[in-house]
Amino acid sequence: MVVLRIRNAHKRKYVFICLSIFGFIMYRYLGTPAVGRRLNRKVGLNANTSQFTLAGEPFRILGGSVHYFRVPRAYWRDRLMKTKACGINTITTYVPWSLHQPERGVFNFHTQLDLESYISLAAELGLWVILRPGPYISAELDLGGLPSWLLQDKNMRLRTTYPGFTEAVNVFFDKLIPKVVPLQFKKGGPVIAVQLDNSYGSFAKDDGYMSFVKEALTSRGISELLLTSDHPSGLKAGGVNGAIRTVKLWKLHTRDMQELNSVQPHSPTLVMDCWSGMVDAWGDLHHVLPPEDMVSAVREILRRGMSINLYMFHGGTSFGFMSGLVGDVLLNGTPLRDFTIYSLDMKPSFIDSLYRAPWKALPEVPCFPAFFMGSLFAYGYPSDTFVKLPGWGKGAVFINGVNLGRYWSSGPQQALYLPGPLLNSGMNQIIVFEEQEADFKIQLENMHDLGMAADIQ
Repeated sequence: MVVLRIRNAHKRKYVFICLSIFGFIMYRYLGTPAVGRRLNRKVGLNANTSQFTLAGEPFRILGGSVHYFRVPRAYWRDRLMKTKACGINTITTYVPWSLHQPERGVFNFHTQLDLESYISLAAELGLWVILRPGPYISAELDLGGLPSWLLQDKNMRLRTTYPGFTEAVNVFFDKLIPKVVPLQFKKGGPVIAVQLDNSYGSFAKDDGYMSFVKEALTSRGISELLLTSDHPSGLKAGGVNGAIRTVKLWKLHTRDMQELNSVQPHSPTLVMDCWSGMVDAWGDLHHVLPPEDMVSAVREILRRGMSINLYMFHGGTSFGFMSGLVGDVLLNGTPLRDFTIYSLDMKPSFIDSLYRAPWKALPEVPCFPAFFMGSLFAYGYPSDTFVKLPGWGKGAVFINGVNLGRYWSSGPQQALYLPGPLLNSGMNQIIVFEEQEADFKIQLENMHDLGMAADIQ
């Protein structure tokens, strides 16, 4: 058994993206916020002129994406307060179908996935909310946030009006939307807009699909402003009548704005995803958007009178197996086709059963793959820390039954975030699943290690 300790001197350290630009640009462009004033709730967010209005008054969306499912619930208030302190007036969040309905007929809207509490907290703190319930959300999630059990239907056609897909969407929306309806602006809540699907213009396999999503939401009581969001090239194909089109980008190009204006003239402009970074892939470098490029893009967007949402404002952490396989499975460089997967089910119930299972002492020459168990003793109030496994190869780490996520020596990421609230004062159990090799030593650090960085061009 390996015993590790966290000293009292270990302090919580938190890296938060808050660009210096907000110190003066957001103050200059924000104006008097509508939150907190007595509002006419009969008229919500409106896009009928060249400027957004909220309750009949001019309104600019200064948004930031903070995903409730990627931030420990104990930190929701802290993160939202810091977001507001930077000048943000609107929180945007996706709703991951795959997490809320991990199995057919099984739903979870509790604890970490308590969407209602998250939205209510935003309202308490004086923030508006734009909800992005999908059904497809992308969000750098496995299958774009669609539950994998959909693929049990061999004829499944995702993101179309195929009956097997629409029936599953309707079942999910029957559970989700009634929770959201009372939280809309016109009913006294903070939700001022709702997005339909995500980036459908890049897919566009079914002309009737976006109309289906729109009807699925409105028929269940969604009455606030509807949005679509696409890359510039997908604006035309991704839209639907009755929803305002918004654009995704990280640099402002004249041709992109011309494309939006040609498809949607005389309407306010919302950059729904002003990217602050991009996805990393295993074995690659950690991609970073130079701060000066971000500042330049935000400044120009605001100078032109546009609304903006920073994606992400606070990225949080993709715990567990949120981010899965992307692209082909290769064997000696050749894509595999029609292969069978024999999966090792690492659901919470399975991991919990391991704590009760009989364990053998560590052999002198262990075989792989294998599970390894150890203990971590924390004194006092546990702080955030980062788990590093420099002598290990590839696998996953579980702390007190919670899946922190995957590690792989190929990088770029070399540490897993372990939030303080997941630790007990006293003894904690660690289980590591390792596929290849290990030196059986685990390090706890006070800083992340995202690997060697490269600027996004």
